[in-house]
Amino acid sequence: MVRYVPFTEPLPSCKPPRRPPLTADEQEKYDKLLAHMKSVKELPISSNANEKTTRPLDDEEQAWVTKECMLRYLRATKWKLAEAQKRVEGSLIWRREYGVRDLDPDYISPENQTGKQVILGYDFAARPCLYLFPYRQNTNQSSRQIQHLVFSLERVMDFMPSGQENLALLIDFKSSTSSKNPSVSQGRQVLHILQTHYPERLGKALVINIPWFVWTFLKIIYPFIDPLTREKLVFSEPIDKYVPAEHLDSFFGGKSEFEYHHDKYWSAMCEIAKDKHKRYMDRWRKLGGGIGLSEAALRAETEEELQAELARTETLEKEAEAVYLTNASSDTPAQSSNLPDELLGNNKTADEAAADIDAAELVEKTTGVSVEEQLSHVSLQDKSP
Repeated sequence: MVRYVPFTEPLPSCKPPRRPPLTADEQEKYDKLLAHMKSVKELPISSNANEKTTRPLDDEEQAWVTKECMLRYLRATKWKLAEAQKRVEGSLIWRREYGVRDLDPDYISPENQTGKQVILGYDFAARPCLYLFPYRQNTNQSSRQIQHLVFSLERVMDFMPSGQENLALLIDFKSSTSSKNPSVSQGRQVLHILQTHYPERLGKALVINIPWFVWTFLKIIYPFIDPLTREKLVFSEPIDKYVPAEHLDSFFGGKSEFEYHHDKYWSAMCEIAKDKHKRYMDRWRKLGGGIGLSEAALRAETEEELQAELARTETLEKEAEAVYLTNASSDTPAQSSNLPDELLGNNKTADEAAADIDAAELVEKTTGVSVEEQLSHVSLQDKSP
């Protein structure tokens, strides 16, 4: 039977794997990142240093900063807390500046007239599959081509089921010509967006029918590909090892007789994604909103799934708290911490001093008064009679 629209759910036998629990150190860094992001009240609307306008995080932005989101940035930065904080904020600013939420389906639609990007099916790990067919290129190189990919990434994330935060990328270079493939500069721009603002989102990239000039292109951009991403690239292997035949496009050797008809596919795909995203936001509001909610809970399809996920989250949090309390009992006194002496005066604990540091950094962002200047002022106050 011919299919014209995306699958909406993975096969019942395809389940996302569970990640192992966080270590005590990882949990501590996550807790600090969560506290920091909750303290962020406003962010600039642009990365341009001359643009001073800021605005509060709206509902969509807060719902984007989930527990899994922050953990992705921590893993991508090898658990370097300061770098993860900077990158999460940087991605929020980039999303505003790039206009990610303003990318209109009607504006993007001409780019996909030939079906060069298709969301279809799920792999064995319940990752939604995004197909790329470079030989179906129908437009000249432009910024809208990059916007098209960003739009597709956002939509394929809407298709993710509860417990899955990765996608599978399937690329077929059959009949491709060098003129229809991206330039090196365009390839580097795409890599920068993917690695900087969509870290830890790629589960597998399955590539087939690679001509010589694509190999040449890959060799040129390979040094710019993050080592963790390289491990996820699979070349010229049978795709049915990774995707069940029922959900695999026949172009890749599967049993899904999918035919691309733009008028049928595009509106259906956008409507399915829109409906899934609405349910995500409705669930976010139902759970109280704010930063740090679980994507697994937000994407739960049924009330039963939601309650099971909430119970699992509560259990993990209790286990993490027990580990934290065990470690805290053997902590050294606050005065031996690495925090500045100016903030450890007046019998403050290390946690209180750390909170002061967070507040000082926030003041620096909003007023331009450096943390060092503020500490100097604190020190003078402590010495005054």
